[in-house]
Amino acid sequence: MTLRAWAGYGIVFVASAATLVLEIAAGRLLASYFGVSLYTWTCIIGVILAGVSLGNYLGGVVADQAGSRRTLGLVLATGGLASLFILPFTTIQLLALAPTHWPVIVRMVLITGFLFFLPSTMLGMVSPLVIKRTLADLTRAGSLVGRIYAWSTLGSIAGVFLTGFVLIPWMGTRAVIFGVGLVLIALAAVTGEFFRHRGWPRAVDAAMGLLFAMTLWQIYLGDAISTWCHRETGYYCIRVTSERESDGYEYRVLSLDRLIHSYNSLEDPTRLYYPYIRIYAALTTYVAERSPHLRALFVGGGGYTMPRYMETVYPDAVLEVAEIDPGVTRTAREMLGLRPTTRVVTYNRDAREVVEAKQGAAPYDLIFGDAFNDYQVPYHLSTREFARSIRNLLKPEGLYLALVIDRMRGGRFMASVVRTLQDVFPHVYVLSDVPGTMAPRAKTYVVAASATPLDLDRLRAIPWQGPDGETRVGVLSPDAMEEWLRTANPVVLTDDYVPADNLMAPIFLQRGL
Repeated sequence: MTLRAWAGYGIVFVASAATLVLEIAAGRLLASYFGVSLYTWTCIIGVILAGVSLGNYLGGVVADQAGSRRTLGLVLATGGLASLFILPFTTIQLLALAPTHWPVIVRMVLITGFLFFLPSTMLGMVSPLVIKRTLADLTRAGSLVGRIYAWSTLGSIAGVFLTGFVLIPWMGTRAVIFGVGLVLIALAAVTGEFFRHRGWPRAVDAAMGLLFAMTLWQIYLGDAISTWCHRETGYYCIRVTSERESDGYEYRVLSLDRLIHSYNSLEDPTRLYYPYIRIYAALTTYVAERSPHLRALFVGGGGYTMPRYMETVYPDAVLEVAEIDPGVTRTAREMLGLRPTTRVVTYNRDAREVVEAKQGAAPYDLIFGDAFNDYQVPYHLSTREFARSIRNLLKPEGLYLALVIDRMRGGRFMASVVRTLQDVFPHVYVLSDVPGTMAPRAKTYVVAASATPLDLDRLRAIPWQGPDGETRVGVLSPDAMEEWLRTANPVVLTDDYVPADNLMAPIFLQRGL
């Protein structure tokens, strides 16, 4: 029995939508292993396309040899079961599937392929089989094939928008993948007519039903669709844990995807764990000595560690945060000590949009750039055009302080950030908790930029105490800065040319998995 045209359109629409749902969900699912970067998406898109390509070829071969509705149903059912089995496999130690001495990109491709190649291959087989079952008149083959691929593309579009804008923020990644498996198996049951065909072995029907029931019982009544996220948003998988560190204090730890972003002491907001945050605090003291009524803007909220600190230490300060993810802000209020009555004003919009909207408003003493990490760089916040907008918002003696994670020997991203800022600000410094060195390993630095030179002697004399003693603010000397920039081969980052992921590649490859 052939398929009616409308049924064929519907099948390829759902199969293509499922393919793109899995592709988008893969980025969120694998973020906890790989982070989110150019390399992550390259692996995912490459694996999915390879599976679809092979599926198209195999689907054509199978369609000519055994292109029945039962075959189509079996392909859909196999794709559904392969999708269901993605989740339990992510609960095992995936990183053990490839030896650690293999190149990190090879390991990423292998792990991504292990999870997503089979379901994408099965879904790629659907269109050729549908064409075979739908085509009844060769004189209309061109128009029929064109319509089928048009519906397939519409399904892909629907899968992208529905997943990114609705399903993942509403249901979470793992539930979305689970839903894909169920939808495909249900479509297989309707399409394949397994239980209606004479001569079709009842034992096969029973085996398929039993397999599906066992899958649900053994896998999904366990932890396969549970998530480690406290809250999953369109931007991050947010997790909050509690840890007692060697200093004897307990901290709330905020993780976004695979990366730890902040340590917050609920009892004492002035207790700052990370050295770079202490440098922020020292520089805040430096500015406050000349301008006690501070105005500060934070590009990125994260755990709201520094806004909480400044709200406590400088009760008259005006504090504003540009945090793109409202889920991060809600988590900070619920679990990280940001008070319901806080004076911190949050704009849940992209920081670039906020900065542009603030042009011409009252200038700031301090702007903190805390949106970069070592696996994900919002490249539009590192360009010369953005730096110009930042300078326009600062007082003449104001400071722009940007967190950058890189290595000074072999890294190029921080050097490019410094070189870009030098095109906008007359004075740019690289600060760390120890005197600047050409460290071969990645560490966290603070890049400071201002229209007014820093008084380094006054900065070093600030008696600010951190949890483990006096904070040291090491400054890279001008001669060392010049030599470092000469050998690092930096580029000026602009809106037209900002290869941030490529510049961060040495750090990504160094981190491994």
